[in-house]
Amino acid sequence: MSPQLLLLLADAILLIHVLFVAFVVLGLVAIYAGYFLGWRWVRNSFFRITHLCAIVYVVVQSWLGMVCPLTIWEMALRAKAGVDTYGGSFIQYWLHNLLYFTAPEWVFMLVYTLFGSLVVASWFVVRPRPRPRHH
Repeated sequence: MSPQLLLLLADAILLIHVLFVAFVVLGLVAIYAGYFLGWRWVRNSFFRITHLCAIVYVVVQSWLGMVCPLTIWEMALRAKAGVDTYGGSFIQYWLHNLLYFTAPEWVFMLVYTLFGSLVVASWFVVRPRPRPRHH
């Protein structure tokens, strides 16, 4: 596989990773904003279960000291392409800087756990609608 294709795949994984993070963060913002603004869709059970599962996955990963598979795959593709820095495109540079920053592991574990607690609390503050039953 050519280095350009490997880097394209790595950038695609980075974009997916950023979208996942945006879903988790902006999803919680939307839930609470929707509560105050009367948005019915924030009570959608599929959205809420998907959102809860996403943050639970992140929190459990941090407690277990695991690295996100998306990070592992992206870095493996970059290494296979012979690139070990983020000296690539503008978009790549900024997506990387938004997603990866340096802090001790305990900081991430604490932030993820607190954020996860806010997501769990949202189930009690902004209750999801039960799915309609079809007969």
